[in-house]
Amino acid sequence: MIKNIFRGLIICLLTSVGATTNLNAEDLILLHTNDTHSMIQPDKDGLGGIQRRKVLIDSVRKAEKNVLLVDAGDAVQGTLFFKFFRGEVEYQLMDMLGYDIRILGNHEFDNGIEDIVKYNSKCKSDILSSNYDASNTALKNILKPYSIKKVAGKKIGFIGLNINPKGLITDANIGDIVWSDVAEKANALAYELKHNRKCDMVIALTHIGYEKENDKITDAELAQRSHDIDIIIGGHSHTLLNSENDAKFPRLIKNLNGQDVLVAQCGKSGKYLGYIKIDLDELLDDDREFESKLICVDSRLDSTQDANIDKFLSPYIQVVDSVNSVPIAFASMDMSNDERCGAFPNWTADFAQHYSEQLVDSLRKMHNAFGVNDAVDLSIMNVGGIRQPIYKGNVSEGQILSTFPFSNRIVLVKIKGADLREVFESMARKGGEAVSNGVRVIVDNRTLRNVLINGKPLENDRDYLVCTIDYLAWGNDDMDSMTKGEIIWADKEEMSVRILEYVKWLTQVGMPICSDSGSRFVESITIK
Repeated sequence: MIKNIFRGLIICLLTSVGATTNLNAEDLILLHTNDTHSMIQPDKDGLGGIQRRKVLIDSVRKAEKNVLLVDAGDAVQGTLFFKFFRGEVEYQLMDMLGYDIRILGNHEFDNGIEDIVKYNSKCKSDILSSNYDASNTALKNILKPYSIKKVAGKKIGFIGLNINPKGLITDANIGDIVWSDVAEKANALAYELKHNRKCDMVIALTHIGYEKENDKITDAELAQRSHDIDIIIGGHSHTLLNSENDAKFPRLIKNLNGQDVLVAQCGKSGKYLGYIKIDLDELLDDDREFESKLICVDSRLDSTQDANIDKFLSPYIQVVDSVNSVPIAFASMDMSNDERCGAFPNWTADFAQHYSEQLVDSLRKMHNAFGVNDAVDLSIMNVGGIRQPIYKGNVSEGQILSTFPFSNRIVLVKIKGADLREVFESMARKGGEAVSNGVRVIVDNRTLRNVLINGKPLENDRDYLVCTIDYLAWGNDDMDSMTKGEIIWADKEEMSVRILEYVKWLTQVGMPICSDSGSRFVESITIK
């Protein structure tokens, strides 16, 4: 049985890195990140930041002989740096930090394949994808199926595994890429690397997620179904894998051979740097030891800054700061985007309902034959499209644009009640999404029991008018049944433009940004 040691587990003292170094052993240090989401600067809580990460990485490289730096995807999307510059900032910074191996997350595709090629054609790291066949796309010369690194006489094989794009990445952005089953491809390639190419270890970089939300495979399930993978470094679900979460999210998972597979992931936004230490002298021993921990990226790292990064970032920061510095609204409360159906998702759905009602009234006045006799019944928004929280106090235009960074457009969908019920069933399985205030969804352990719309049960035979975004109307985010409806109107402007107009109007009439924080997905009760 493989024995794994986890010391420190979340380390917030830089000196702890050097303290765990054994100069008598030939070690490999894997530093890993995932889902950094364009967080170039520290967040509101003072965590993260590209300069701090550079200091930390450099300190490990000075202390250790053999270091590889890897990333498990979604390095982009979430701040104005990507909204304005489309990856020009993040990918160059990853080269400046010296990443050895990267994989693509789903958000790398937000602006399409051509942008990926544009900003990665000269990158210094290997970009892996073992289960995306991109041979008929412009990515064919960018992606590699695997990489083998020779470290201290040992061969370390890396594979890259990407999530099924169906329902997650729009067809236009994924292009002609052909996806292969994760576990099937992983096992076949891991066998090839370990048995035919004589790799001493196989490490899978994945962007499939640790936590189960739908029928797609997770990191934990991949570990259970694998034979020759030793370590999985994952992303997508933003899961913090450490000792505090071991009971809920185990990091050691038995594979089909009864051996332990180490699974690692370090949350999101670059708040932690993952650190895995492998004793290469005992790599093939049954009692080999892995050391895994997360190193906090915080203000203790501010004493040293990289002048080259400062110089590179300066013009970009000026643009971002110019948008972030002018307040346009006021939030009367903190509103989280992390909790499904929490305050900010609720506010977003209520905004959409308000906007669509005003829109329909206007369309009816201009066009007597608009084709809709009833009012807009409800709105549905996706929590995943709300990228940042809003904190109590002044709110800038930059905050709104960062919070709603996607090029989504509001649409009106006419849909049968039976098909809408299927949409709610999918939403319930995921734990909920954002719905407008007139909706209550009654669930029992993520199984749909009932839906009330404006106080009345959902009727299967009735037509409903739903305000949503084109991304969901196209069936993404596991809402396939939305495609059974008919899009009867689509906005020409991005949703973020409409939200900016709305919050400015709130300010004009003297109202703050605020919403209830109660879930609109309600657990059913039984009276005994």
